[in-house]
Amino acid sequence: MTDLLRIAVPNKGQLSEPAVAMLREAGYRQRKDSRDLVLLDPDNGAEFFFLRPRDIAVYVGEGILNVGITGRDMLLDSGAPVEELLPLGFGGSTFRFAARNGSSMTVEDLAGKRIATSYEGLLTSYLAERGIDARVIHLDGAVESSIQLGVADVVADVVSTGTTLRQAGLEPFGEPILVSEAVVIRRKGAPDDPKVEQLLRRLRGVLVARDYVMMDYDVHAERLEEATALTPGMEGPTVSPLHREGWVAVRAMVPRRDAQRIMDDLWEIGARAILVTDIYACRL
Repeated sequence: MTDLLRIAVPNKGQLSEPAVAMLREAGYRQRKDSRDLVLLDPDNGAEFFFLRPRDIAVYVGEGILNVGITGRDMLLDSGAPVEELLPLGFGGSTFRFAARNGSSMTVEDLAGKRIATSYEGLLTSYLAERGIDARVIHLDGAVESSIQLGVADVVADVVSTGTTLRQAGLEPFGEPILVSEAVVIRRKGAPDDPKVEQLLRRLRGVLVARDYVMMDYDVHAERLEEATALTPGMEGPTVSPLHREGWVAVRAMVPRRDAQRIMDDLWEIGARAILVTDIYACRL
């Protein structure tokens, strides 16, 4: 089975469960026991390896595994020769500087400061690109405590809600160093692989299914142009004549977040029998 697509999946952390859920929605077999480290899916020609999120870019960059799911922040921090193929829309966070509350720090004040971080590679590159001469102190975690303990003057860390920073008496400053989310990665220069393209098509289908719904409604033909302006669909709506003279049935995909507003607008122009249904999978 040397032609199996070897896929790295986060084994724990905030990326793990959403990644597994998305792969399962995409039709791939996934583990039921969190202690399983390898899972074979012969029906889809795939083999899954559950690894530390920080290590995934290294395995993919070495060509040991074909593709992986990890955070953009960990991808860039690794320095591995990998490229981002597809953002997945979960695991969102920002990588930011933070200092004591009320310190009024700016990025221009970082020169000569001690900056604690768990993302040494990412931070070092950022500082070098801007010509900032600061001392980077690598910590494996809990960098928020480093200022209080006198190890650092500033921290650079991933921020999801900001609660941990606030509890440590810190506040972010400056623009985000990086906006991160879960991404699919592969080794730079890797040859095209039909199984990788199939994986990406399936994942894109899941993303669309999550973001869109199918809307069906009936409307008088005289108001069809107004109605289809509200529901243009992906490549144009499907319009079918009804047995009721002068009326047509319309079907189109619409953004999930706008569905209620669109229903209200359709009702105002005389559309009736407006139905919204979930989309479970698609190919566009």
